[in-house]
Amino acid sequence: MAIDVKVTLIAHTPDPERVVAAAARQCYSKYSATKALSELKDEDIKRQLRRRISDGHLSVLEHASFTFAIEGISRACSHQLVRHRIASYSQQSQRYVRLEEMEFVLPDSVAANEESKIKYLEALERCRGCYADLLKMGIPTEDARYILPQASPTKIAVTMNARSLMNFFELRCCLSAQWEIRRLAEEMLRLVKGVAPTMFENAGPFCVSRKICPEKKYDCPKWVELYKK
Repeated sequence: MAIDVKVTLIAHTPDPERVVAAAARQCYSKYSATKALSELKDEDIKRQLRRRISDGHLSVLEHASFTFAIEGISRACSHQLVRHRIASYSQQSQRYVRLEEMEFVLPDSVAANEESKIKYLEALERCRGCYADLLKMGIPTEDARYILPQASPTKIAVTMNARSLMNFFELRCCLSAQWEIRRLAEEMLRLVKGVAPTMFENAGPFCVSRKICPEKKYDCPKWVELYKK
């Protein structure tokens, strides 16, 4: 009945760290980005990236983009995701796609209690049954979908540049973020670190990326782990 999130990094700027480093080098040198692209050594790239990120010159990160195929998140989660405005989204349409055989997202807090789990699943089954009945009655899919719950799964393709991803990770990898989008953000971060490890080496919640806590929750387990030795 429950469904798990699946995230795939389906495309990204080729050699993203070299591209960003070449653009950054051009800002502070007489050489063109083309020359820098071909001549920068690996250590030069790492040095450029670390210095520009440390200096707050983050506009150069916008030259690298990453595209994710995301499956198994709830509509509640996708509504949070699309609030990140500097991004491109292509989401599965409930207007055109019939979802009669759908599974649902089951929160851990609900699953941990047998009574709440039963009530939750019963309610979802009623929604599923009503949705199927409406379709059989000839109700258009675009109208039958009004009965679908927030737990309904969705598929969405997302493209963000590296700067937008940095901001996304700061907000959504935080332990204060809602659990589902936090799991999504953590998996996206794991994937981009695989192709751009230097660029994202200090990416994560504010306490990791900037060593601050905007919410001043200094009893947060993550803050305690990092700074209260």
